[in-house]
Amino acid sequence: MKTQVAVFFGGRSTEHEISVISANQAINALNSEKYDVIPIYISKEGRWFTGAPLLDLKRFRDIPSLLKDCEEVYMRPVFGDYSLYYATPKGMFGKKNVAAKIDIVIPVLHGANGEDGTFEGILDSIGIPYAGCDTLSSANGMDKITMKMILHESGIPVVKYCWFTDRQWFARKEEKIKEVEAALGYPVIVKPANLGSSIGISCAHDRTQLERSVEDAAKYASRILVEEMIEDMQEINCSVLGDCDEFQTSVLEEPIKSSEILSYDAKYMGGDKGTKGMQASAKKFPADLPEDETKKIQALAGETFRVLSCHGVSRVDVMIDRKTRRVYVNEINTIPGSLSFYLWEGTGIPFDMLMDKLVALAIKRNTRRSQKTFSFSSNIFALSGGTKGTKGGLKGMKH
Repeated sequence: MKTQVAVFFGGRSTEHEISVISANQAINALNSEKYDVIPIYISKEGRWFTGAPLLDLKRFRDIPSLLKDCEEVYMRPVFGDYSLYYATPKGMFGKKNVAAKIDIVIPVLHGANGEDGTFEGILDSIGIPYAGCDTLSSANGMDKITMKMILHESGIPVVKYCWFTDRQWFARKEEKIKEVEAALGYPVIVKPANLGSSIGISCAHDRTQLERSVEDAAKYASRILVEEMIEDMQEINCSVLGDCDEFQTSVLEEPIKSSEILSYDAKYMGGDKGTKGMQASAKKFPADLPEDETKKIQALAGETFRVLSCHGVSRVDVMIDRKTRRVYVNEINTIPGSLSFYLWEGTGIPFDMLMDKLVALAIKRNTRRSQKTFSFSSNIFALSGGTKGTKGGLKGMKH
């Protein structure tokens, strides 16, 4: 029998549309002789839908019309229940309520409420095998501040930075400006802590621009990151595939930018009217670098993947200071645009084989997890005095 693969995409995220494109590419790469694909679209309102019309990318031009031809579905947060249920039961007397049985989940949810560990937590509670990073590594990889803390502590080079919350900024703006100026000077790059696709990111060359940049970033996130800006910077991307114990790195690419920051439009709006995702962005591929720099970047990408306990396929973006040739890790994308398939095709792994590897990795991790102990057979309530707990037991409980 074929493996039933559910591909989740869309989501409550500013990267919703990019997720749809990436998922469409992934679905088309899954071998139909091995897998039955169940597309599951999460709307911007957080509702789940499935149906064959979701496989037609052109239908997303009119989402209300598209969803009329689909069925709303859900999964129960019950461990071991891998069924997908109709929101409205079908058949005579509403007796048919199971839409599909799922074997493997492939999340292609970019950004908040998907790539940040939120969705992975749901899958973990169900216990279903899924591709990609788990809850912890997804959360650490998505939050740029936490990620930099972990990388810095692990000896992986990152640029100087500082951070604060939106409330701290609006309550003590002058103080925060002085902190940035003392620690970093100008120019700086301001980023929302937990967004991708260059959304909410801007440069600041003076106080006025800093205020404008922080207040723009605060529209998207409550934690704001301010980084030292490398003015003559070369950006290089490397994908990593596997798990934190055994992985491989891809060939490198150099994105081509027309401004200080590679914008959302430059990343995604090239090619066939923006329907090709990261594959369509302008780039040098493979990156034109000396062999020693190539190996250094691949090693840093692999170490970033390992330190963050990543799984599946990720993309690590690094920066080279052209003046000093020093290399810094910028960020990791735990669910990269287009799943970085073009980097793997350049490495000798075609897209269909990449998807096979992701499925195999999901099964491998789930098998290993099933061998761990999650509970004890003893029942403290059956033991003498077991109801006393630590502070007087039930008598000490507040009502």
